[in-house]
Amino acid sequence: MKIKVKVKEKPKKIIEINSPFIKLDAFLKLADAVQSGGHAKIAIQNEEVKVNGEICTARGKKLRNGDIAEFDGRLYEVKADESADS
Repeated sequence: MKIKVKVKEKPKKIIEINSPFIKLDAFLKLADAVQSGGHAKIAIQNEEVKVNGEICTARGKKLRNGDIAEFDGRLYEVKADESADS
């Protein structure tokens, strides 16, 4: 007997930015994923944040259009303004 299992995909929150990239710590603040820059710094240093599925410990990691950050069981996708200079 075969059993089919459906894995519920985590919903993504789309965060729009007006530049070609944003640093990870600033992105977490913009997305309201963290309470402050200090909170972002601690979460990143404690390996609690993933970028595109991999743990990221670089606060200054540049996120670009389509990148996905994961923190506290939630997904946040970067939507960069396509008219922004790269």
